[in-house]
Amino acid sequence: MDPALNNQALAVLNEVFGYPAFRGHQAEVIAHLAGGGDALVLMPTGSGKSLCYQIPALLRDGVGVEQACDQVAGLLEAGIKASVLNSTLSWDESDAIEKRLLAGDLDLLYVAPERLLTPRCLDLLAASRLALLAIDEAHCVSQWGHDFRPEYLQLSVLQERFPAVPRIALTATADAQTRAEILQRLELGEARVFVSSFDRPNIRYRIVEKDDARRQLVDFVRAEHAGEAGIVYCLSRKKVEETAAFLQSQGIAAMAYHAGMDGETRRRHQERFQREDGLVMVATIAFGMGIDKPDVRFVAHLDLPKSIEGYYQETGRAGRDGLPADAWMAYGLQDVVQLRRMIQESEAGEAQKRIQASKLDAMLGLCETAECRRVRLLGYFGEAAAPCGNCDTCLDPPATFDGTLPAQQLLSCVYRTGQRFGALHVIDVLRGEATDKATQRNHHQLSTFGIGRERSEREWRAIARQCIALGLLEVDHDAYGALRLTAESRAVLKGERSVALRAWREGKRSARRARAAAGVADLSVQAQELFERLRAWRLEAARRHGVPAYVIFHDATLREIARARPSSLDGLRGISGVGARKLEAYGAEIIDLVR
Repeated sequence: MDPALNNQALAVLNEVFGYPAFRGHQAEVIAHLAGGGDALVLMPTGSGKSLCYQIPALLRDGVGVEQACDQVAGLLEAGIKASVLNSTLSWDESDAIEKRLLAGDLDLLYVAPERLLTPRCLDLLAASRLALLAIDEAHCVSQWGHDFRPEYLQLSVLQERFPAVPRIALTATADAQTRAEILQRLELGEARVFVSSFDRPNIRYRIVEKDDARRQLVDFVRAEHAGEAGIVYCLSRKKVEETAAFLQSQGIAAMAYHAGMDGETRRRHQERFQREDGLVMVATIAFGMGIDKPDVRFVAHLDLPKSIEGYYQETGRAGRDGLPADAWMAYGLQDVVQLRRMIQESEAGEAQKRIQASKLDAMLGLCETAECRRVRLLGYFGEAAAPCGNCDTCLDPPATFDGTLPAQQLLSCVYRTGQRFGALHVIDVLRGEATDKATQRNHHQLSTFGIGRERSEREWRAIARQCIALGLLEVDHDAYGALRLTAESRAVLKGERSVALRAWREGKRSARRARAAAGVADLSVQAQELFERLRAWRLEAARRHGVPAYVIFHDATLREIARARPSSLDGLRGISGVGARKLEAYGAEIIDLVR
């Protein structure tokens, strides 16, 4: 690494962004890109991916062009000449930005992908001096990934049009197959690959069995995140709207967001979420790309995500500021049935369906594991880890038992009912419920009728989910979700294989965690009072400047100010997140508040 270049990069980090030192691979990536090399960067959300192209863009001659995320407000506050080209601008606004670009009056330009690929925009870039080209959310280029977007396939044109301009592709989630596809499709064959740890130790992972999921969600939010910002993901647009309305009826400030809403409503809801504190956004996965809100304290799922990559990407939007956050999910057997049906009924080819099914299997395995969630999650991305002590299975380890007999009973009942019925009917037969459906089909006369009556319906549902996760049962989509035996079933039925299962237990209502609220977790009473005053000041400053509050300062910076209580501008200068421009703009006001 060139020492002079490294010193320049560190000076920019200190003076412009207000951070004392680089983290992880940041310094290496910045030096490589600033030196003219291409790179593929995998870093978890909240680890500072953006700095990996923002600082090289400031070090190199010309403008850095970034496709996807828009972070202009924060950059302007830091004194960086940045702008964005997208469909919301008027012709006059776009024209003014284009003239600044051609005149070399921009450090960074953010361009929406659909606009970047137009002949006009490509010609505009060709007439400009480019420092680098950055492609965020690069996993979207993978047709086998969780968030494929066709327009990303066309981004290889950047290599054809600008072969001498260094390029950087960034993503927070990609398994080995997706990484290889990113390199191939973006023509980054010579790029250096930087892979950081996927671990987000500040996030607590919890997965619970569905039992009136919306009520469970309300209990969770009230007990642990009252008045805090969060995102709730649902699979369908209808469920998004119903859940948002339910939260509102329970006194929780919530909004809906999905692709079926008109563009103006989506824009207004997203802007409110970005700018206001304590709002909950209920959304489909259409919401999240480019969301740079650092103080999201929880991400909740009311439906099972389709893959671990999607789950990791979505939960990663919590706790970007590094403070404690929660990833909470409620799921049930019906989620598995529904997602498998969606895969089977999709227009994808058979090879892609197989890959989607295997990804769903991995997701189901994460839900049903009795081991540390984080170990299982990181292992999916090829990273070894020790039990974390900060997930539900570590904090409240589930008991396991020899489940061979109940598994045999379930498999036998599936077989004797003809492998043509869903879990609910099979469980009714096991429990000896003489329903109309059972008596009409003479299932009340089967040898398996009532052999599992000592277990509750919810216990049997848990056993069925685990048998599916273990590959002992599969869901037949052509038979409306009927359970079928697999090749693995025979050994269990014949007693040649034992089965270990998680012991089912009654769900617990959420209780307030022992750890303190994230924003003031380690503050004294006096420092906490100052922290709250600083947050109130920040909100007013944000309103004056017309930007989200976190653009002024992150909670983590205000917390450090409250703890250190600097009495001079020099003392404030050493606080992480206070760059030269912000020191000049807000320093005197903060010192007055501290005094």
